[in-house]
Amino acid sequence: MKPEKTSPPQAIQLAAADNVAVARQALEPGSTVLVNGRAVTVSEPIASGHKLALVPIPRGKPVLKYGQGIGVATADIAAGQHVHVHNVGMAESLHAHAAGAGYRPTAPAAAPLTFEGYVRADGRVATRNYLGVISSVNCSATVCRHIADAFKGEALAAFPHVDGVVAITHGSGCGMGGNGEGLELLQRTLRGYANHPNFAGVLVIGLGCEVNQIAPLVETLQARSPGMFATLTIQDEGGTRETIAQGKQLIAEMLQQANQARRQTVPLRHLAVGLQCGGSDGYSGITANPALGAAVDLLVQHGGTAILSETPEIYGAEHLLTHRAATPAVADKLLQRLSWWEDYAALHGGDLNNNPSPGNKAGGITTILEKSLGAVAKAGNSGLMEVLEYAEPVRAHGLVFMDTPGYDPVSATGQVAGGANLICFTTGRGSTYGCKPTPSLKLATNTPMFERMRLDMDFDCGGIVEGRQTIEEAGAALLRLMIATASGQASKSEENGLGDNEFLPWQLGAVM
Repeated sequence: MKPEKTSPPQAIQLAAADNVAVARQALEPGSTVLVNGRAVTVSEPIASGHKLALVPIPRGKPVLKYGQGIGVATADIAAGQHVHVHNVGMAESLHAHAAGAGYRPTAPAAAPLTFEGYVRADGRVATRNYLGVISSVNCSATVCRHIADAFKGEALAAFPHVDGVVAITHGSGCGMGGNGEGLELLQRTLRGYANHPNFAGVLVIGLGCEVNQIAPLVETLQARSPGMFATLTIQDEGGTRETIAQGKQLIAEMLQQANQARRQTVPLRHLAVGLQCGGSDGYSGITANPALGAAVDLLVQHGGTAILSETPEIYGAEHLLTHRAATPAVADKLLQRLSWWEDYAALHGGDLNNNPSPGNKAGGITTILEKSLGAVAKAGNSGLMEVLEYAEPVRAHGLVFMDTPGYDPVSATGQVAGGANLICFTTGRGSTYGCKPTPSLKLATNTPMFERMRLDMDFDCGGIVEGRQTIEEAGAALLRLMIATASGQASKSEENGLGDNEFLPWQLGAVM
């Protein structure tokens, strides 16, 4: 006789110590919800993904979710009430960091997995085979786009082993100091893209009189195969039309060689995955982020690399990372970056709790502490091996942290510049982010949104909250999708032709 199927609970208590639960569905006033054997009468409407008080929470006392404090009650909260921004405020983080006390080396998998990638001459591995047309300055952006657009559709039909020609353009490169942090950051980002293995060849185009001159920009680039790197300067070529014509000729020649590339079987240690979350909701820290964390732990076991970022969105949960840092020095680097962000926010009249967006709050996230605790779940349980500056090359294997803003296009741009050849992007509200030259997978936190945006979402994590799938099962399935995508299976953003306009370097310093 088959066991009787039980319905998933109406609300979920995530840890035994929690004094709130997360509503799985809209809860009506007067209804009774059973949470871990406790009956709670709902006293006001509570939307799906929002929080329900399980017990009375006196004013000034902590609100607990994930077994961690996400804020303090700003008013007396009765059992059954809605717990959100109207009655919860920020609390000062008093976490002890115990740097490195929880670090445990990851045991390697007995039989390492593989994927099908393009092995470049220097031994690095690509997941896609593009050509890049990169502007040194905004003044050359339109010329770059004209050249790339000439190789769309039928113009690329003769080159079936090339994924496309991508224009990498931006709004900076001049009107800035000739030295200092702003220029250094831009050049590091552009170098990262020019060096990226997903570009078989690169053409860099400048105007000629810009601050971000081509010569110092490209002088430290890694060597490419003969004929697969070139530069043009509009003023030297005689103007825009002449530069476009010359650029088309150079790209046409590169296409012949790029089309000779073929995928081959390589170990999974060559996969570097950028971890992103955007349009988060109350389910992000329950479904998609933990599922991605489970996949990350598997990836690390097989020698791969995962890049956690979005520094303002780990604020308040950094102790979970410093505790498992490989060395105290790694932990200290992370704390230094957080201190920089506190000063940076204050300088501009803000604070880091301004981070949850209106969409985040509509989805049930109340404070940055709550958002951060859910966001850190993307990193799984692996040791933290390194902390990097924005767009700095990622050379360590395992879990690393890159300092970036929380704004997804800026953050992912830094990860790709650092070498990410795959992006995994969790979303509860429905982000559609594409990221040429690196494929981007969108992981839905809930099934209703996945169904509503099926043509944009790659993976449904909603089965976790509905009891159809465990976090471990979802993580294993996600790793299989990551391998398939790295091996050439198109992501939804690629099928939709997205990713040509998302290059967005972090802009620091004065615009003059």
